[in-house]
Amino acid sequence: MRGECGECDAFMDTGRRALWQEEPATRWRMPDPVRTAAVRAVIIVAVTLIQAMVAFLSTVTGSWLAFPAVISTVASTVVATWGVLDVWVTRQVWVQRNGVWSQPSSTARELRRERRRARRQRRREALDGSARADRAAA
Repeated sequence: MRGECGECDAFMDTGRRALWQEEPATRWRMPDPVRTAAVRAVIIVAVTLIQAMVAFLSTVTGSWLAFPAVISTVASTVVATWGVLDVWVTRQVWVQRNGVWSQPSSTARELRRERRRARRQRRREALDGSARADRAAA
């Protein structure tokens, strides 16, 4: 007797179940420079947290390692702060250089189209008015 659920029957034909199923990404992938900075920042923050834990445990036990560990943790905290700020700055620079993707239904784009149409209409009306005035004067 086969499985009771219909989903199981589809996998029974081949005898194997798919281990990997592709699903569409829910978010766009980060740009490469931003992703590189983010990975670097995560590694630096992780090392800093480990150093902080070593400094704390060394201080609690009264080890000679406590003072150098605390000093290196303070320095590492400064570097970790720089790393996190680097991610933010890199992202801002990337957006500034490459811009953001504008959707065709963007409100700003539609407003620009309307303003352009109104400007063209005014120009046409001005040209038509001046042509009529020239004909009337002649």
